[in-house]
Amino acid sequence: MEPFSLARSLLFLVFSLVFLRISWKPLHNPKCHGFYRFFAFENTVNLVTGGIYRYIRHPMYSSLMLLAWGAFLKHFSPAGLVAVVLTSALLVVAGYIEERENLAFFGPAYLEYRKTTKMFLPFLF
Repeated sequence: MEPFSLARSLLFLVFSLVFLRISWKPLHNPKCHGFYRFFAFENTVNLVTGGIYRYIRHPMYSSLMLLAWGAFLKHFSPAGLVAVVLTSALLVVAGYIEERENLAFFGPAYLEYRKTTKMFLPFLF
């Protein structure tokens, strides 16, 4: 391995271990959305309803899902299909778990917000 590549690999490993350490508790609780976020990849105390959140409730999950499908459609393969379906499924599960947590945390305000937005794709889903 050339030194630059080795340095980048070590840097990636260090950041991955730090992220793993931070995520250790949620990784042991599959009922927590943090468990699924680790595999897909911010909690807030205020209900955000402006910007992109006027249209969809989970823009981070949407962007990751669209990125995964875009990569798959660029390079078709059976392994890619399995990966993109698994990624999509984990993101949908994370979204539904987060929905439940947000409803418990924000209460009726979140219920009203849900009535005016879609989960992942504006005007569709």
